[in-house]
Amino acid sequence: MPYLSLRDMDMYYEKMGVGDPILFLHSGFSRGILAFASQMLDFQKKYTCYFPDFRGHGRTRSSSLEWSTPQHTEDIVSFLDHANISKAHLIGYGMGGGVALHCAVYHPERVASLTSIGQCGFVASQGSEEFEPEWLLQNGRMEFIDSMKERHWEAHQGNWQEFLRTKLKDWRAYPQLSDDELRNIPCPTLFIAGEHDELTPEEDLKRATELIPNSRYVIVQGGSHRPHMNRENPVFVNDTILEFLAYAADQG
Repeated sequence: MPYLSLRDMDMYYEKMGVGDPILFLHSGFSRGILAFASQMLDFQKKYTCYFPDFRGHGRTRSSSLEWSTPQHTEDIVSFLDHANISKAHLIGYGMGGGVALHCAVYHPERVASLTSIGQCGFVASQGSEEFEPEWLLQNGRMEFIDSMKERHWEAHQGNWQEFLRTKLKDWRAYPQLSDDELRNIPCPTLFIAGEHDELTPEEDLKRATELIPNSRYVIVQGGSHRPHMNRENPVFVNDTILEFLAYAADQG
């Protein structure tokens, strides 16, 4: 299986395709290829696609159960170093969008372009209380609990409660970027959000794109928080991102 030993962990990742590198950065409850299953075939035709599992997620292994958006950011830069990638396009979903934004702020020389799905740079933690371990148990959400056990077993070794508490702590604190930090993002930036995504309202998208110089946003009609996924509108989202990547290459 593909692993990179970096910092204090063994990071699991999938790699496919040939061309300029893209890192796909998954959301807080997900893992690499699961979050971007509907993107794999379209993007590998022209790009080398990497799907890493963040620290604390999926098949990535570490003795510590602690993780955060800033840690993920430094891990991704370390991943680029170990994979001998000087600069990559970043496509992030949810928490992964926040990590991509942090990379663009703190390591701008490593980011060729940034695409963020369901995340526009501001903390949006409404509804997070329904993912507290106690709430889930009290309300019989065993299907979700079982999915968190199975999906991240190699990362948390069965301690799904600690995984969720860490997730909620991160969700309620990040991306936590200032207006000045967003203004200083130099790379071409694209935000994508579903029409009905309560975590990424259009007023926040407008604010972000007013701050970031070379940025734009696209609303996916009828979409939810995951407009790029199966049963939503992955064809439209993929075509939109591929067109944006071509534009970013021209800016290059």
